Amino acid sequence: FSSADTAATIPVAIVNEKIARDYWPGEEAAGKHIQLPGEAFQRQVIGVARMASYTSLGEAPQLCVYVPASQHYSDSMTLFVRAKRDASGVLLPVQKEIREIAPRIAVDDIRTGGKIVDQALFTAKLGVALLSVFGLLALGLASTGLYGLMAYSVFQRRREIGLRMALGAERRTVVSLVVKQGMSLVATGLAAGLAAALVAGHFLAGMLYGVGAADPVSIGSAAVVLLGAALLACYLPARRASRLDPLEALREG
Repeated sequence: FSSADTAATIPVAIVNEKIARDYWPGEEAAGKHIQLPGEAFQRQVIGVARMASYTSLGEAPQLCVYVPASQHYSDSMTLFVRAKRDASGVLLPVQKEIREIAPRIAVDDIRTGGKIVDQALFTAKLGVALLSVFGLLALGLASTGLYGLMAYSVFQRRREIGLRMALGAERRTVVSLVVKQGMSLVATGLAAGLAAALVAGHFLAGMLYGVGAADPVSIGSAAVVLLGAALLACYLPARRASRLDPLEALREG
């Protein structure tokens, strides 16, 4: 819109991409005409705006029409101000400017864009916090299960390990053998988990803010944490295996 779009000029509107695709597929939307509910005249489309979230984050694409305030009066409006620096630093100057220009206008509910996004993400953040707690519990249970599996495997293979050590195998060789066995299981599970995470991220992309569905930092951090916990769960039984008395292990076998 420009200052030339007044109440005395041709009624105009800007539509979003969904309207342009739904009503004029494969055509140029600019130059078309639409009639809004409650209006007895048609408006000329002068442009197409990008899609946005209008009511909630992650919503399905919605129809949206923009009209100039000079052609569609409302006694209650929202003023958006773009700041080059921290938005919180311009709140007071903007309020002061509005009071000097129009002291009778009530200015309330002043929020930064960051605060609006935080409020919109409150429920999602609460859900993520709960999922994080359950995720840590699951990680603990999985690590405990892996530790138990490896400890049982070492117990079952104590004769083999004792024989290897009796034939000259060093402790680090035994540790490497047991850890390699456990981490092969972990690598398989990690690969399957990463594939599932990428698929799930594709469907949850609309609910994400400030991070991509396949963010390498997030996925890499999760993988490192899982590998670290799994390595510890495998190392403890491996260290115990390396301390077996070969003669006692062979005698028990």
